[in-house]
Amino acid sequence: VHLIPVNPVREDGLNPKSRKRIMPDLLTEPPAIDPVYEAHVYCNIPSITERSMEGHAPHYFKLVSVQVLIRHGDRYPLYAIPKTKRPDIDCMLVPSRKPSHPQLEAFIKHMSKGSAAQMDGSLSSLPHFPSHSLCEMGELTQTGVVQHLQNGQLLREIYINKHKLLPSDWTAKQLYLETTGKSRTLQSALALLYTFLPDFDWKKINMRHQWSTIFCSGSCDCPMRNHYLEEEQRRQYSLRVKNNNLEKIYVDMAKIVGIPTRQLRASNPIDSLLCYFCHNVSFPCTKAGCIGMEHFKVIKRHQLEDERERQEKKLYFLYALLATHPLLNQTVNRLQRIAEGKKEEVFVLYSAHDVTLSPVLSALGITEARFPRFAARLVFELWQDGKRPKEHFIRILYNGADVTFQTSFCKDHYKRSSKPMCPLEKLVNFVKRDMFLIFNSTSYYDACHRRAL
Repeated sequence: VHLIPVNPVREDGLNPKSRKRIMPDLLTEPPAIDPVYEAHVYCNIPSITERSMEGHAPHYFKLVSVQVLIRHGDRYPLYAIPKTKRPDIDCMLVPSRKPSHPQLEAFIKHMSKGSAAQMDGSLSSLPHFPSHSLCEMGELTQTGVVQHLQNGQLLREIYINKHKLLPSDWTAKQLYLETTGKSRTLQSALALLYTFLPDFDWKKINMRHQWSTIFCSGSCDCPMRNHYLEEEQRRQYSLRVKNNNLEKIYVDMAKIVGIPTRQLRASNPIDSLLCYFCHNVSFPCTKAGCIGMEHFKVIKRHQLEDERERQEKKLYFLYALLATHPLLNQTVNRLQRIAEGKKEEVFVLYSAHDVTLSPVLSALGITEARFPRFAARLVFELWQDGKRPKEHFIRILYNGADVTFQTSFCKDHYKRSSKPMCPLEKLVNFVKRDMFLIFNSTSYYDACHRRAL
């Protein structure tokens, strides 16, 4: 898990260009990133007030398709810190317990009737909602369910109530639903769908199973993608080894829990500590002492530094282009079909992981985006110009913020256009052609099999 830093606000609140400063500003570095603040953002604790820019367009534009890529909601850790008591978190859904949602009780009832749904392969054996009194590893929590009930409700208000994207008698063919084979991604998708299309008819739900976390479907053979990922992992390792402060913290934590430092590092303690932090549970203690906020801050700060270096070194970017091409290509093909007048798959939901969203953001050139928080959402909107019906435009939104003009293929378009969107063909050209230029290639297959220069 990494979080991407954003440009911090000066601690004194002044605009750096203000002419009224009396003292010269001797700081050449921006103020240090606050790891605790970034961790709070990552937790994404549900709140009532969420502002979003989805669905905004000039009045003569018509919304014709929405494709949503989500990260699953809050989950129990995937790793345990050895010789410590696991965080005591209940994964039963209890509507009277916070955080809750007005439709949580109805959601639980509806989920228990889901036998008529078409669930691909191994998805049919997964539970439709979390239900263990002590969470299992990686299990979605009540917080995670509520995060996606809120996402679905917000998207419904905009896309169904305001823009009438789907009619009340929508059919299975108008939806495309796909999830990885983890209960947390399936349950996140169902929570979002439930508030997006309340009390939906289970017979209209056809959930496809995606075995790959990068959603590469039948185009996963890509040796160069694996090469760049290995290079990126070497870069990560090298940065970690150079960080003496981090090493001291790991040594100290290993003494507290009574295991070798290497074993503690391998147990990925940040994953577990984030769960304690997000659920406001005290960090674990042993007879030798307690893991504390200082340990957490140092590891979290290193994550943020790693993210910043990752942006600069470009290895991850090269990996991201090859990792996400199959998914972006599928997205573009669908948008083109809809622009030509097809009425199928107008609402698409991919339920995925941080390792799915993060490379998509990188490949699109959205470098200022934070690393995907719990229940993050990336939305592609397709709009038809009512005055020129053959012209179609896209908007891209990340957690409700319009990032269309942060993308590499549409960065300067707004300077030349009065329309607050990007022509569809710019995305099409990027995915079909421009993604491969950096590899000196003209196709995905060629880029995947051409050795690095």
